[in-house]
Amino acid sequence: MSTRLDSTESGDVATGLDLSSLTTLHRVGIALAALSGVVHLVLGIASLPSAFGLSFLVAAAGFAVGIVLVAWNVRRRLVYQVGIPFVLGQIAIFGVLWVQGATDLSAVAAVDKLAQLVLVGVLVTLLRRE
Repeated sequence: MSTRLDSTESGDVATGLDLSSLTTLHRVGIALAALSGVVHLVLGIASLPSAFGLSFLVAAAGFAVGIVLVAWNVRRRLVYQVGIPFVLGQIAIFGVLWVQGATDLSAVAAVDKLAQLVLVGVLVTLLRRE
């Protein structure tokens, strides 16, 4: 007898990974979030102990939490709803810093922002499907 609760129906926290319920679109979203999370983690560590570095680590943690919640099937719809403005905020902050000349559009930044734009599309699609 399984003790896993279906968080999409009951609203309760799942008791473990639920990889069987992940669609290809979920997996693409997880890969994109992981890519952006790793970029933010590396840049955050490189920028420590500045506030800028800490903000990158917080962003990396946000991507990691989102991945875990989706993989564990914990309130996925809410994760999508929170994830969309979270990722759009990452893009907007970068855009402001870039316009101000505080950052460059490096190859890494371009790949990260492209991944984030696609991730927003994935999250919107997942939200509409559930």
